[in-house]
Amino acid sequence: MKFANICFSWFNSLMKNSGFNIKEKLIEKYLVKDNIKNQTKSTNINVLLNRVKNEKKNESMKKLYFSAAASTGLVLFGLLIF
Repeated sequence: MKFANICFSWFNSLMKNSGFNIKEKLIEKYLVKDNIKNQTKSTNINVLLNRVKNEKKNESMKKLYFSAAASTGLVLFGLLIF
């Protein structure tokens, strides 16, 4: 015990002082989370409407490609059989 106090007295004083900073940082971390919960989230209705519009457009294009591929397959199948 005496060895630690004599040789590393600067380290002991440094560690004693750093304990308060850690406590303060832990407390601040929990206080910041409480403030975030009180903030309200907002959404832009135009962004949502544009997303729905794009999804409808993509879905109609997929239907068109599928029906074109199916009709082409039927025509080729009909030509091979007859």
